[in-house]
Amino acid sequence: MSSLVIWLTGLPGSGKSTLADGLRNRFPDFVILRMDEMRKIVTPSPTYSEEERDMVYRALVFTAKTLSDLGHRVIIDATANRRKWRDLARQLIPGFREVYLKCSPASCEEREKARTDTRGAPRNIYQKGRAGSPVPGIQAPYEAPLCPELALETDTLTPEEAVSAIAGLIREKDPL
Repeated sequence: MSSLVIWLTGLPGSGKSTLADGLRNRFPDFVILRMDEMRKIVTPSPTYSEEERDMVYRALVFTAKTLSDLGHRVIIDATANRRKWRDLARQLIPGFREVYLKCSPASCEEREKARTDTRGAPRNIYQKGRAGSPVPGIQAPYEAPLCPELALETDTLTPEEAVSAIAGLIREKDPL
């Protein structure tokens, strides 16, 4: 039986890792899959090309599906700037739920600058994006979800409020 998989998506700096950690504190049985950690294993010297992103995101979806099929509840902490990767997860994982963390690019950049713990994410990504690197929301497109199960304005909500909203979705969809 497939278990719940929550995909936290949004621009870099929108709060994905912070909320994933907050959810894990509230629901210790969840496994967190962080794209930044997976990328370091799959592509130790990333180029962030479309082909490379496609390969890494497909590996992430496969890992989430496998964990879900084994009965683990999963939180995916990944920008997933292309909708097709989230749609693939929705297609393959019966317990899939998408949570869109909507945050202004200016707020995301300020948060990214202030980070002390990047949780594996590269530093100064917005600065790199303005210099030509393919950063979602700057040099690479970010395709916002069309019908997420939950959309949160993370530049106006506190992390605690956002975690509570997602916890409500979890309890509604998977009351374990």
